[in-house]
Amino acid sequence: MTTVVWGSTKKPVTSLRLAEAIEQHFPEEGMLYIGYPVLSGSDGASSIDALWVSPGHGLIIFHLVEGRDIGGYREIQDEFANNLETRLRSHRTLMQGRTLLASPVVVTYAPMVRLEGNEEAFYPLANDDNLLAVLNATVWDRPDLFAAAHSVVQSISSIRQGRRRRTIHNKNSRGAVLKALEDSIANLDSRQSRAVIETVDGVQRIRGLAGSGKTIILALKAAYLHAQHPDWRIAVTFNTRSLKGQFRKYITDFVFEQTRDVPDWTKLQILNAWGAPGSDDRTGVYYQFCRSNGVEFFDFASARRRFVQSQEFSGACQHALSSVNSPQTLFDVVLVDEAQDFRPEFLRLCYAALGTPKRLVYAYDELQSLTESTLPPPEELFGTDAEGRPLVTFAAPQPGQPSQDIILEKCYRNSRPVLATAHALGFGIYRKPDPKSGTGLIQMFDRAELWEDVGYSVVGGELKDGAKVSLSRTPQSSPEFLEIPSSVDQLIEFQVFNDGAEQAQWIADAIERNIKHDELSHGDIIVINPDPLTTVKQVGIPRQLLFEKGIQSHVAGVDTDSDVFFTSEDDSVAFTGIFRAKGNEAGMVYIMNAQDCYYSFGNLQKIRNQIFTAITRSKAWVKVLGFGPNMVKLKEEFARIRDHDYRLDFIYPDEATRRFLKVVNRDLTAAEKRSIKGAAHSVRELAAELESGRLMVDDLPKAELKRLRALLDEKMRNGDS
Repeated sequence: MTTVVWGSTKKPVTSLRLAEAIEQHFPEEGMLYIGYPVLSGSDGASSIDALWVSPGHGLIIFHLVEGRDIGGYREIQDEFANNLETRLRSHRTLMQGRTLLASPVVVTYAPMVRLEGNEEAFYPLANDDNLLAVLNATVWDRPDLFAAAHSVVQSISSIRQGRRRRTIHNKNSRGAVLKALEDSIANLDSRQSRAVIETVDGVQRIRGLAGSGKTIILALKAAYLHAQHPDWRIAVTFNTRSLKGQFRKYITDFVFEQTRDVPDWTKLQILNAWGAPGSDDRTGVYYQFCRSNGVEFFDFASARRRFVQSQEFSGACQHALSSVNSPQTLFDVVLVDEAQDFRPEFLRLCYAALGTPKRLVYAYDELQSLTESTLPPPEELFGTDAEGRPLVTFAAPQPGQPSQDIILEKCYRNSRPVLATAHALGFGIYRKPDPKSGTGLIQMFDRAELWEDVGYSVVGGELKDGAKVSLSRTPQSSPEFLEIPSSVDQLIEFQVFNDGAEQAQWIADAIERNIKHDELSHGDIIVINPDPLTTVKQVGIPRQLLFEKGIQSHVAGVDTDSDVFFTSEDDSVAFTGIFRAKGNEAGMVYIMNAQDCYYSFGNLQKIRNQIFTAITRSKAWVKVLGFGPNMVKLKEEFARIRDHDYRLDFIYPDEATRRFLKVVNRDLTAAEKRSIKGAAHSVRELAAELESGRLMVDDLPKAELKRLRALLDEKMRNGDS
């Protein structure tokens, strides 16, 4: 069935009738866009009423008429056709000499108009009686160009044009395979298209795995809204600083593709979440909120002194919200990327900064942190009104209406083996059982259905507490073409070295081979050191070895501006810690010192999240490297993943076990670690003294023994053993 994507339209009745007719009578693949695309014309940019892109019928533009007045419809058809042809002609794949191979047809659809039967064939006019006949008479003889034409309509072609050009001499090289892989991801799928174009007059949520296209979708959405509503104040914000450059480039390309003009950056702002006084590059959503409302602003240093550790930003946001009763309207739309990295207070601040209607779009990764869905449901997230009613609720999808909740289940970055390995290591699916918990699992969702929401299928057992289950990625959620790179090398490889020096030499030699023989560019490679605090020191030796080989490198955010990850000249290999790696991707990813991600007292969830994030930066190959006993154990754990054909086979933990895992594997501060180790040592000493007889129970204070016994009994009853 043709998929309908609902953009902004001033002709809702005719749009719905057209959508129903095409959905019912044309089951073949295709997309019907309502109020899209935005095209540049002599009088500025404007959206066409509707566009049907079909392999069998080509590109059909619809001029929709709500009433009976069709005056000037020929001129409107000419304008629509000319504007779309101008865009299409700029793409060589759609041209043969001077001839456009994907010429659009324009149909005026006026359901209320009575036709005389003598209408001009060159200017098709249709009502309900002859619409199907007009559409069936339009046949396209170049269905092989469907993907290319559709890509131009979606503006995705501008991304491909913006990529660095590859010079390929060996069709079997890594560079050639990576180029073929990138060319295969030519178009947005139907869910991605809906996420770009469909915007509600309220809150909209977009969920998907890393690599499902959320960042590009938000950039396209911002460009589309800016082209549609140039007077709107639009804010795009995020957590990872290096995304700022990506957003600016994508939005510039997308706006120019649609309007043949550059964005008005006074109306469309790409903002840091926190921000600070100074230049426009430093400002942020929170800073603007404080400044506009006359509220005390906290930078990180002052927030650290005032608020709870690790909650500095959320504390600052909550303070700002509590300090003002009627916030100033700052924006007409706010788009938030990486929402899983923010606490609810920041999203509430974004919501408060909007006028009515409160158009807030937040995109997040359900599995980015591997803990329970990192954001509460909207009813809880945005609070309640004076009557106790939720400020935000999501309605069930209605025909002809945009969706409030869109799930992007396909991952277009990571192949099935890479993504399943990342999840298996992150959750500890095949980790050796811990004597304390009786399971190797480190963490698990309370809501089991989250696995299916993000593209896993149950291939054995049951997805419920206490039951054995086998989960697998499917060709629908992890397209098989993503495994093409396996033709030249295994997609994921674990290497154990004797020491750090041997690891550094191997990395330098491998990168030299990638650039000089494999036809990869510098920008195709990322080297990740999981621990961000030691990255500059740890990457020193491999960087020096590369320098001696004549290969430039940089530490992202240290040797470059904080907003830059890859260099614009593409002449330097990026080294990075895990935080700056987020939001970025490369064909070849090297993860060094991975032994640090096997086990760490008081940080087990954190370090397993780090290796998960590092692995999922790869869109082709990933090399997991390290040394020492823990690296041997990590490689053995991967071998068990591979032996299970990248399925996740485990017993789903019950509620009590999940609660226990959250306690024993939680992230601890240095003070908490010292306290736990000290207490454990004291308990061991006490037990030894009692066993030896050197200490008698009567020697201990009775009140404290009674208190200790009561506390232990209470904890045992509550399942905190």
